[in-house]
Amino acid sequence: MPPNLTKPNSGFTSKPSPLCTFVSLIILLIIGFYTLHYPPGNPKKVLLFQQIFLSSASNSTIASYLRSLTSHPHLAGTKPSLETIHYVKTHFQNLGLETHTVPFQTLLSYPVHASVSMHFGNSTVLNLPLNEMGIPSYPSSGLIQPYHAFSPSGTVHGKVVFANHGREDDYRTLGLMGVNVNGCIVITRKGGGLSRGAVVKIAEKKGALGVLMYAEGDVSKGSFGSGVERGTVMEGVGDPLTPGWGADEDGERLKLEDKKVLERFPGIPSLPLPFESAQLILDSLEGPLAPQEWRDSGRSNLSHVGSGLVMVNFTYQVGLAGWENAWGDINFTLSMPDLGLTHYWNWFDLFWPKRTPLSTATDTFLLCLHGTHGGDGEKKLATIYNVVAVIRGLEEPDRYVLMGNHRDAWTYGAVDPNSGTATLLDIARRYALLMRKGWNPRRTIIFCSWDAEEFGMIGSTEWVEQNLVNLGAKAVAYLNVDCAVQGPGFFAGATPQLDNLIFEVTKKVQDQDSEVVATIYEKWKTMNGNNIQRLSGVDSDFAPFLQHAGVPSVDIYYGRDFPVYHTAFDSFNWMINNADPFFWRHVADNTALLFDMLVAGVWGLLGLHLADDPVLPLDYLSYAKQLREYKDAFSRVLDGNISLTPLAASIQEFTSAAKQASEETKKLMEQEFANDLLSLKIRALNDRLMLAERGFLDTDGIKGREWFKHLVSVLFSKIAVRTEVLHTGSRIFLAISTEDLTYRYGNMICFLGIYGPRSNYESGLEFFPGISDAMAESKNMSQKDGHAAIKHEIWRVARAIQRAAAALKGELV
Repeated sequence: MPPNLTKPNSGFTSKPSPLCTFVSLIILLIIGFYTLHYPPGNPKKVLLFQQIFLSSASNSTIASYLRSLTSHPHLAGTKPSLETIHYVKTHFQNLGLETHTVPFQTLLSYPVHASVSMHFGNSTVLNLPLNEMGIPSYPSSGLIQPYHAFSPSGTVHGKVVFANHGREDDYRTLGLMGVNVNGCIVITRKGGGLSRGAVVKIAEKKGALGVLMYAEGDVSKGSFGSGVERGTVMEGVGDPLTPGWGADEDGERLKLEDKKVLERFPGIPSLPLPFESAQLILDSLEGPLAPQEWRDSGRSNLSHVGSGLVMVNFTYQVGLAGWENAWGDINFTLSMPDLGLTHYWNWFDLFWPKRTPLSTATDTFLLCLHGTHGGDGEKKLATIYNVVAVIRGLEEPDRYVLMGNHRDAWTYGAVDPNSGTATLLDIARRYALLMRKGWNPRRTIIFCSWDAEEFGMIGSTEWVEQNLVNLGAKAVAYLNVDCAVQGPGFFAGATPQLDNLIFEVTKKVQDQDSEVVATIYEKWKTMNGNNIQRLSGVDSDFAPFLQHAGVPSVDIYYGRDFPVYHTAFDSFNWMINNADPFFWRHVADNTALLFDMLVAGVWGLLGLHLADDPVLPLDYLSYAKQLREYKDAFSRVLDGNISLTPLAASIQEFTSAAKQASEETKKLMEQEFANDLLSLKIRALNDRLMLAERGFLDTDGIKGREWFKHLVSVLFSKIAVRTEVLHTGSRIFLAISTEDLTYRYGNMICFLGIYGPRSNYESGLEFFPGISDAMAESKNMSQKDGHAAIKHEIWRVARAIQRAAAALKGELV
């Protein structure tokens, strides 16, 4: 047993009190009665097990899990991460679950050394701290310095320009001010909806030499607001050396110099900065005044955007750690600083305030970033481990309900991701308790603890690629929780056929944040009208299941943002003092009997319904409704010469199939007595409900991101309100405002969700990604060629919807 982690608590080892023994005896007698009087699958019996599940949690249990999981940092592929793997695996095994680990050898990126320094015209040098304030010693705590995984090496020298959030619109604003970032170092702040990788890619396209990023934090949170946000800048998901297949130890791998591999990484270096270090750079900028909107937003003290006489010397030698054959002089082990923080504030208090202001005529400074590559120990593939535990289904063991969370963290990971890990462990404990009381799921339940998610959903992606055929034929749904608890408020994202199930489940769990007795559904309704978001982007482990395998998916969490995201302060101490002191957001009171898991209550009940309901609770009428709203929205932005008739016809066909499936479901559920014929009919219907989502996949994928196969996306549930705005003729609430689309399709503003990512960051449109990309790219074509490209993508989406409709009907054409 590793010394730093306590032994997992299965919940069955302590001696029960007389009261608990009495209550358990009563429950067993009730179950025995129901077993004798009601056949398996009877709704009353299923309801009883759901009630037992909801009354079998305690906040102390999940707190003990989280404390153990976060006792030390556990970055994927490092030795400390092995202890959390062992902890999770042992927990599942102690519950009696069929458990195994799945190793993959993948390319990962680790820091070694780097430095940032400002060089002034009077030969004065200021070394900028790169770590969080208040951390006595990174090495002794096991923390790794802030860095951007997969950032390349490089030595650059240039002027500094502030580019706000690094969006296309921000560069257009700079252009209107006469500022060109070509040959400059760009500094950006977090926000604007782009990933780190996208920010770097856009800067690279604009001719920038390197990128510095900072998060403004929340000054009201004290030192927590000074955290430095780590993250990856790799594009896409999964191991870059094994695109499309699992990264087995002895399997095929691409070379680092392969074009497909190089395309995954930016061509210029980047680095995260503490806010205080970034502010010093901002204070030094000259040039045009920053737009008032930029100056008024955020915590930064911003005056000018640059460049003026400010110079940056960005010397940065790094590589991609994890490959035995280094690519020339670059081994891609990301190199980062090892700076002590004992005198962190002395630099600023003693040096900067005493310094005379920059002279626009004679004074300049250089910002130097120095890095060295790692030794031979870094030049190897890192082994990561997924942990998988299985509860075999009794009646349909070949149908899988998957419940997953990633385990690895940039630092301690109390919120991200181990609040979700602790919740997953507690659900497993409670399911095991149900099994002890006579429950067996109808379908197989699979618990998945993923590794290396922070590097780009690597563990889950490799597993999906390795099991793609079986998942395509047998996976009912994937239920994901990344950060179970971040703060107040319930949030859910899902594919539309799962909307009604989420509504039903949230009506059964009490919301502990409510001052009055209320369910999660009721509190959620007052917040945003029960708005279920769509699973946009590639920001968690649902991405490979949905976007590559076409598996209906859910992602739930409590609280939207938290100030210690990816920083050294994401610890158990922060959780208990700031996010969820009494673990009430992890737990919720149910029928005034016991504290019950809030997130686990929803997550666990979703799993029980999908595993136990005779007819799968997948309602495609919701899907059909939102597809129609998609088409109506497009009809208002597309050129009148481009017809949406193929799209409209396919949606009508899908709507007819959804109505037919809904009517079938009602008729089968009305049958009181089970027989072989009824079972066969239910099985056939369930197969159609399960496979319909796969129809939206296209073997060719999205142009430019062919790994992403899903062509269809769906609007937020509040699109009806936005559609009313459309009718007023004021503004079109569809896409982020861009000059590109104004050229041909009018001013657009977006708050939509997508399933597939856009390759064109200028497009702004985030639904039907292939069509939106074609729209943005058409501005660089003749009208004839542009229209042809858009029409082709419309036909591709129409055919995908037709395939889904055919799967839902279950008939050959």
